Amino acid sequence: MRVGILGLGLIGGSLARAYALEGHTVYASELNESMLSFAMLAGAVHGRLDETTIPQCELILLAIYPGGSAAWLEENGRYICKDALVLDCCGTKREICGRCFPVAKAFGFTFVGGHPMAGSQFSGFKYSRADLFKGAPMVLVPPVFDDAVLLERVQTALRPCHFGSFPVTTAQEHDKMIAFTSQMPHILSNAFIKSPTAVKHKGFSAGSYRDLTRVAWLNPQMWAELFLENKDNVLFELDQYLNSLRAYRDALAAEDLAALTALLDEGKRRKEEVDG
Repeated sequence: MRVGILGLGLIGGSLARAYALEGHTVYASELNESMLSFAMLAGAVHGRLDETTIPQCELILLAIYPGGSAAWLEENGRYICKDALVLDCCGTKREICGRCFPVAKAFGFTFVGGHPMAGSQFSGFKYSRADLFKGAPMVLVPPVFDDAVLLERVQTALRPCHFGSFPVTTAQEHDKMIAFTSQMPHILSNAFIKSPTAVKHKGFSAGSYRDLTRVAWLNPQMWAELFLENKDNVLFELDQYLNSLRAYRDALAAEDLAALTALLDEGKRRKEEVDG
């Protein structure tokens, strides 16, 4: 299979490595020339993704910011073969699906929104690895919700990545859920580490500190854009969290043991309910 990949960061680079490892031909487009050259030297990329190679690709994966991915598809959609499958790997879905479904319809190829639920706190090709997606969910936003044939086609095309499951949803529901499961943890972690006490933590921290602060080490530009693209959902979750924090603070300030115990018990029971 000939695969085109837009962007060679952590996600795009890992996709390139996964497909190359299983013997597929990978073409890539990357603004950073040194990164593209390194990917070629590493054997993850076999050529440039451009006007000459785009028509050869049976699968194209968009792995840069949503706005940039949509703009690339709008500019290059005319070169894509009608039999090709195009998926994005962006962190939000409403903008890119809203822009890319019409492009695919206009030029006759198939576009499916996607979001691999895998990654790390590090970014860039040097941290990419072929097994990044092994066992992870790949959330899909298809143009038609119940097209079993299309979903099977997508799963077959993504087989070299070894995803563990393929949840199907709408762009609206995806962005609502991702505000809670992904974007909020990054905000909370990034805000938490700003305490002046953080500089003195060594020797006093263990698993809970590491778990909470891991994703504070993020790509600021990328995450800021994702937060703004999903502003309504992120603000909703932030307001819920701030209200909860205020309740804990009030109980502490009032030295209300019963209220504080009840709040903690409520959170414990909620964890058991949603994950138990």
